[in-house]
Amino acid sequence: MKYRTLGTSGAVVSNYALGTMTFGAEATEEQSHAILDGYLAAGGNFIDTADVYSSGVSEEIIGRWLAARPEARDRVVLATKGRFPMGKAPNDVGTSRRHLNRALDDSLRRLGVEQIDLYQLHAWDPITPLEESLRFLQDAVCRGKIAYYGFSNFLGWQLTKAVHVARSHGWNGPVTLQPQYSLLVREIESEIVPASLDAGIGLLPWSPLGGGWLSGKYKRDQPPAGATRLGENPERGMEAWKARNADPRTWEIVDAVHEIAGRHEASAAQVALAWLAAQPAVTSVILGVRSTKQLADNLAAADLALTEGELLRLSEVSRPRVGVYPYGPMAQEQRSRKIAGGR
Repeated sequence: MKYRTLGTSGAVVSNYALGTMTFGAEATEEQSHAILDGYLAAGGNFIDTADVYSSGVSEEIIGRWLAARPEARDRVVLATKGRFPMGKAPNDVGTSRRHLNRALDDSLRRLGVEQIDLYQLHAWDPITPLEESLRFLQDAVCRGKIAYYGFSNFLGWQLTKAVHVARSHGWNGPVTLQPQYSLLVREIESEIVPASLDAGIGLLPWSPLGGGWLSGKYKRDQPPAGATRLGENPERGMEAWKARNADPRTWEIVDAVHEIAGRHEASAAQVALAWLAAQPAVTSVILGVRSTKQLADNLAAADLALTEGELLRLSEVSRPRVGVYPYGPMAQEQRSRKIAGGR
């Protein structure tokens, strides 16, 4: 395992984080605790959850794991999120001071801790003034309830605005952003990655295996079956599966991943994860697993060293399709000049 600072902060985290959305849903408490034990034993120290994961059950499972292993709290950098509905009342959602205050206190209670290391707004709130949300986060830092804060699913302009609003008030700024990012989903490279690099924000990619496509679970023109999320519950996204299956780009990427995996005697998942961990601004890749077997396979990516040629091959075959102004030739030229060392 390698370690990196959490954005511009001084906190150090492993470059593979453990996502816990499966806890209480696809993994029992016993299985979840085994996954947490295995992750910690492998040198991982960054655990990410959210209040909405299994309606709070994920946080409770982590809380009971920490309570049974007091020494783990000192080793673990603990992250959670708030923003989405945790009730049916009008104020049970959003990033208002009222909702976040309750959401944060509830997360602290479920996790059984006095401070959350990284508290994240789970998505942009178009209703609440940004200053209100950021002032709440600043106050939470000052009160010792959180150490740092970040965002998830923000656009480039939203991230940049938040950074500058915080600076204009002399408040602590965000240190991380969680976006969807993988070989199959690279559109964030047009604006979100540059915005993050400009502000010193660390990226924490979620869905790094493209919903299982980059792990080799799915076969061309064969409907999902067996022990896959779509195989067990086709209603979760069969239309999206059909669209991705029909896209030639999908299989060009998958074939390249398998080709490189064969050279290293590695799994397809390990190759996809190693490519992502090597991308600019990426601090820690969030792994979502349902078993200790999946965890072990994913964590082996930490020891996989792809060559420059292999990284370039994967980047070329997965190049995002952005052909309309301003994300066409002009953006490509700007990226090329930056890679070449130009300004």
